[in-house]
Amino acid sequence: MKMEDDELRQAMAVLETYDAQLEALNRQIRLLQVSLEDVTRARETFKALANAKEGDEILVPIGASSFITAKVTGKKTAIVGIGNRLSAEKDLGEAAEFMETNVSEITKAIRETAGTLGEIEKMAAELSVAVQNEYQYRKQSVQ
Repeated sequence: MKMEDDELRQAMAVLETYDAQLEALNRQIRLLQVSLEDVTRARETFKALANAKEGDEILVPIGASSFITAKVTGKKTAIVGIGNRLSAEKDLGEAAEFMETNVSEITKAIRETAGTLGEIEKMAAELSVAVQNEYQYRKQSVQ
């Protein structure tokens, strides 16, 4: 395929745009994965607390891969972040279910973002091949 100079410049600009989009999507996936790990850890902690008996000692994650030992009380509720800096007190079972819903939503977002990433990677690869072919064609034409 023979490209005019304007078409080649436009193709290069589109490739730069694809690169920026791919970088942003990769960053978004990494953030979603961190959120997924946090939500999964919270869900598992709520489940462990719900199944523990009063007086049991359990390890409670406090962040940064750190845990503290805590004794379980008879109170079976938790304060749960529900979005936009709002929190609500929930029964431990409800809290675990809420986190399960978040896990599902985040997992879906990761899948969708990864799908978009794959589509853009494919388009970028195809365009890159076309640009490389044009450079090869021009290089051979000069010789």
